[in-house]
Amino acid sequence: QVQLVESGGGLVQVGDSLRLSCAASGRTFSSYAMGWFRQAPGKEREFVAGISRRGIADYYVDSVKGRFNISRDNVNNMVYLQMNSLKSEDTAVYYCASSLLGGRYYLPAEYEFWGQGTQVTVSS
Repeated sequence: QVQLVESGGGLVQVGDSLRLSCAASGRTFSSYAMGWFRQAPGKEREFVAGISRRGIADYYVDSVKGRFNISRDNVNNMVYLQMNSLKSEDTAVYYCASSLLGGRYYLPAEYEFWGQGTQVTVSS
């Protein structure tokens, strides 16, 4: 079992940057592909970014390509989401999640464990 705890959210201005962190428990962290999702009020949970087990491959939703970067540290069991040039439409609760399958990163159903989420609010 994996426990995930997100941090780093907050209130920022349009154009600002923010880095989210996700700390994972367990000694098998490197066995999991990882993903970041977000959910805005009244909307479905949306895939944001995913990263393979060794961090070689990464994937992004089109709306964040060129602005967001996902990375991981398998020594310290951490995954990060660097968010630059933030827009008001990036406002949401952000969740990290882990997947043993690691195939279809964009599907929430592919992920077995989820964190509690961290709020990101981008104000104009």
